Amino acid sequence: FHQKNLEMNWEKKGLIFGPKGEFEWMHSHAQLPVANHIEGEIYRVYFASRTEQQQSHIGFVEFNINDPKRILRISDAPCLSPGPIGCFDQYGVYPSCIIDRGNEKWMYYIGWIRGYESPLFYAAIGLAISKDGGITFERKSSCPIMDRSEFDPCLVTSPHVFKDGDIWRMTYVSGTKWERVGGNLKSFYHIKSATSVDGIVWERNGDIAVDFKDDKESNIARSAVIKEDGLYKMWFSYVTEGLKYRIGYSESKDFVNWKRMDEASGITISKDDFDSNMTCYPNLFSHKQDLFMLYNGNNFGKEGFALAKRII
Repeated sequence: FHQKNLEMNWEKKGLIFGPKGEFEWMHSHAQLPVANHIEGEIYRVYFASRTEQQQSHIGFVEFNINDPKRILRISDAPCLSPGPIGCFDQYGVYPSCIIDRGNEKWMYYIGWIRGYESPLFYAAIGLAISKDGGITFERKSSCPIMDRSEFDPCLVTSPHVFKDGDIWRMTYVSGTKWERVGGNLKSFYHIKSATSVDGIVWERNGDIAVDFKDDKESNIARSAVIKEDGLYKMWFSYVTEGLKYRIGYSESKDFVNWKRMDEASGITISKDDFDSNMTCYPNLFSHKQDLFMLYNGNNFGKEGFALAKRII
């Protein structure tokens, strides 16, 4: 009964879009979906698609929120492509968050490069700016705006950025270590927070927003935060031993001290659908009085991205 009750918190609308080889750069996946309101009922969703060689580019689709499965537009060229050889985003780019700033759209994105030994990789956070309404983006710099640090020794990735009064706030994924387990490398990362006065230069001091629940957890990934009823509410992805990604939940009154309550996330896997063994990478947006969630399912969004609507 309890599990059924949790599922009723979100009404799943199903898979909205998945690449079917429309373009060489859009061979598979619609990973890390990010919603951006265009006008009226029209939303644009940015996502990362992969080539056959598994290199990711950022593209988008548009839909009417009242009829989301009817795709109105598909980008015929990438908004942002992998960077030059040797740069932090040489092997792929992923959208993570979009902010409207005046006539510009600021995309906080993820860039990654391979490590010497698979699956070792390095990720950092970049900023790209659009001046044509979000069709194309130009890097603010060829280097990241946030990279590894004393608080984040292995990687930084998946930022969620929002303006909170005069302060810019970010939750991001922080790589803490790699371990060799049974001859294979295993990553460990959780969620930390940072602040900024301009959205470009970020101050961090190691504040952990969502930590590992126990020693069976290894990866706590992409977060989405809203402020509602005086509370910061965060949905995120987590991996625990023996299970693939699930979507968890945490709350805070001050953005510093968080209470993790995964059972309150309200969304879980389906019995036999595209999200039957994995739900991950949530992105939240409000339309009028309703709250919506974009997310990925099995195989990290290989089949596409899905939409759910909160039921109160």
